[in-house]
Amino acid sequence: MAAAQIFAVIIFVAMFIMIVLDKIERHLVTLGSGVLTLIIVFGICMRSGSAIWNTLAIKNFATKDFWYQVTESESKGINWATILFIAGMMVMVEGMAKAGFFRWLCMRIAYLVKCKTIPVFITFMIMSAVLSMFIDSITVIMFLAAVTIELAQLLKFNPVPMILAEIFCANLGGSATMCGDPPNIIVGTSLGFSFFDFLTNTGLVAGISLVVSVIFFYIVFKKEIVTEASGNVDMSKFPKPSEAITNKKDFVISSVIFGMAVILLITHATTHLTVATIGLFIAVITLLTSGKSALELLKKVDYKTLVFFIGLFIVVGGLEETGILELIAEFIENISGGNIMLMIAIILWVSAIASAFVDNIPFAATMVPVIQSLAETAGVDLNTLAWALSIGTDIGGSATPIGASANVVGTSVAAKNGHPISWGRYCKKLAPATVIVLAISTVYIFVRYL
Repeated sequence: MAAAQIFAVIIFVAMFIMIVLDKIERHLVTLGSGVLTLIIVFGICMRSGSAIWNTLAIKNFATKDFWYQVTESESKGINWATILFIAGMMVMVEGMAKAGFFRWLCMRIAYLVKCKTIPVFITFMIMSAVLSMFIDSITVIMFLAAVTIELAQLLKFNPVPMILAEIFCANLGGSATMCGDPPNIIVGTSLGFSFFDFLTNTGLVAGISLVVSVIFFYIVFKKEIVTEASGNVDMSKFPKPSEAITNKKDFVISSVIFGMAVILLITHATTHLTVATIGLFIAVITLLTSGKSALELLKKVDYKTLVFFIGLFIVVGGLEETGILELIAEFIENISGGNIMLMIAIILWVSAIASAFVDNIPFAATMVPVIQSLAETAGVDLNTLAWALSIGTDIGGSATPIGASANVVGTSVAAKNGHPISWGRYCKKLAPATVIVLAISTVYIFVRYL
C-alpha cells in the first residue's frame, strides 16, 4: 500500500505542476495522469480490479439514484453527474449564444440606463453576478467583456476597470448557487446538496459581498471611468438591442429553454431529479429544437474541459483509494488541535490561497473527501465545512489573473482588443477585494454556524 500511496502522490503533484506550467494542454495532462493512476497505482501496486471499477464508476449510470435521487448517496471516482450537467449546460449556452441572447441582454441593459458610464458600470457588475449564478462564468465574461469594449469605444472610456470588476463579480455570483461554478457542482453532487442549499447558505454571503464589492469598485475605479467618459451621449450612434438577435424564433426558444433550466434547478430538491438528468434533458431539448444547427452546437461543446474533468477525477480517486486524503484530513485536524473555528478558517483560507494560483476545480475535487473524513473523525458538521470549501475555492480564484477560467478569458479578450492587463494592475485592484470578501465570509460562517 505504501508504494501505491507514493505513486498516487507523485502522479497528483506532477499533474498539478504541469497544469500550472501550462506547457501541455491541461486536458491531456489530466487524462495522461488518470491513465497512469489506473495502470501504476491500481494495476501494478494495488493489483485491485475493484479500485479501477470503483474509480471509473460506470455502474452509476445503471443506478436509479444517478437519475432520480430521494436519499443522499456518496459519489466516488469519476463524478459523471458533474460531467453530464456541465455538458448539458454547454449545449444550452451555445444555443443561446447563436441566437444572440447574451449580446441582446447586454445592449438592452445599456439602453435602459441611457448608456451613462457609471450606471452601465454598476449594472454590468450586477448582471455579471446574476448571470453567473446560472450560467458558466466563462461564457458570461466572454460576452460581457466584448460588449464592454464596444461600449468603451463609443463612450470613450477605458474598459479595463469595468472588465476587472465584471470578472470579480462573475466569480462572486458563481459562488451563490450550485450550478454557478464547477467547484460548487463538484461539492453539490458529491455531498447531495440542492440548488436551494447553496442559495440559502453561500448565496446569502455572496449577496452581502456583492453590495460591498460594488461600493468598493465604484470608489476604486470612479476617477478612471468618469475622467475618460464623454459628457452627453448621442444614443443614435448606438446599435439597437434588436440588432443583436440573429433569429427571432431561435431567440424565443433559447430563452424558454434557459427558463426551464432555471426552474428545474430551483425545484430539483422537490422533484428529486438529479443534475445529471437535468443536464441531459436540457441538452436533448436544445438539440431537438435547433433542427439543422444541432450538429453545429455539438461541435462547439468544449470537450477538452469534459476530458479534463474525467482525468482529474481518476487521479483524485487514486488519492482516495490509497488513503492519502484521510491522512491530509488527520493533518488538518492535528494542526487545528480540534478547534472548530481554526479548522474552518484553515479550510476557507487555504482553499482561497491555493485557488489563487492553481485551478480551483482539482483543488475542490481533492478536498471534498478530505472534509468528509474530517467531519467523521473530528465531529464537525460536514455542511459547515462544505460551505467554507465552496466559498474559499470560488472567491480565492479572483485574486490573480490565473486563479479562475473567467479571469483568463476576461484578460485575454481585453488584450486582444488592445487593452493588456498586467499581473501588477490586476492584483493591485482585485486582491484587496478578494481579501475583503474572504474576511466577510469568515465572520459570516463563524456567526451563523458556530
